Amino acid sequence: MTIEITRMTDAAAAGGLIADTFHTDEITGWLIPRVEDRLPMQRRFFTMWAGHALEHGDVYGIHESGELAGVAVWFAAPFPEIPGEQEAIASFAGDNAGRYRLFGELADKLHPQEPHHYLAFIALERGRTGRGLGSLLLEEHHRRLDAEGIPAYLEASSEASRRLYLRHGYVDMPELLRLPGGPVMYPMWREPRPSAQAR
Repeated sequence: MTIEITRMTDAAAAGGLIADTFHTDEITGWLIPRVEDRLPMQRRFFTMWAGHALEHGDVYGIHESGELAGVAVWFAAPFPEIPGEQEAIASFAGDNAGRYRLFGELADKLHPQEPHHYLAFIALERGRTGRGLGSLLLEEHHRRLDAEGIPAYLEASSEASRRLYLRHGYVDMPELLRLPGGPVMYPMWREPRPSAQAR
């Protein structure tokens, strides 16, 4: 089985895979209480962000034997806001738009201000976890960050993903991202690794 990582140019393919992965998680459940609304709304949301990353960051796809198996969406921060983001969210999220807005506001308050690269989303297709594909996706961009001396930031959406990031050099930030009446997320920071810069 061949593994290949490429730069993606199809925002819909990236956003669709991320939504398919995350539409059953606790964060999506908090954003969108009605189960039947979650997948279509999250496809619109993640596709919008993947499209923005094509202009202001990097979108990687990992392929197994030619099939898209996972996606990572990175931004070079600080990066510009999505033009008309709140209006776009209101157009597809309806009554849930306020939750999206609150989530964004809470995340922005904790987001570091110094220059860094931001891992907005990383997702593997269901059934392809546990085989190291997520680590390969992380390492693809970490090599560049280490070579250029750039730190990274993310918000882990679960304790399991937090443990993965700890293994890749991330450390916990002082404050958790707490969604009112909902789950917590784990803001994390990674300094570039000098040993990688020296190679």
